Amino acid sequence: MPTAVTAIPAAPSALAEAHFAAEFTFEADCWDTHDALAQGADFVLLDVRSPALFARGHVPGAINLPHGKIVASKMAQWPADTLFVTYCAGPHCNGAARGALGLARLGRPVKIMAGGITGWLDEGFELATGEA
Repeated sequence: MPTAVTAIPAAPSALAEAHFAAEFTFEADCWDTHDALAQGADFVLLDVRSPALFARGHVPGAINLPHGKIVASKMAQWPADTLFVTYCAGPHCNGAARGALGLARLGRPVKIMAGGITGWLDEGFELATGEA
């Protein structure tokens, strides 16, 4: 008798390959983000949470821009081809996706840092504190 896992067959390998390869065009993980920041990031990391949460702890080097404040006038300070990476509290939060959607609607290249603050801490990385 099939279980909930096997009741629906896995996708054909070619379809699975396309799906999983596409995921990397939408997201980066915390480890790769940390490594890239240490090398001198070629992207802008946006913490899209509230200023109060940002002050309590954020990824070092991140800029605080709450997702609701992502508008064309604020983004004009960066060249149009600047890659943005958004993050929020973690997998239980959709703020990073909201921020990414706002950036995409403005025609900006964007990825999400999968895991957010929760993932960052799970990897053993430190947070910075203080206001933006």
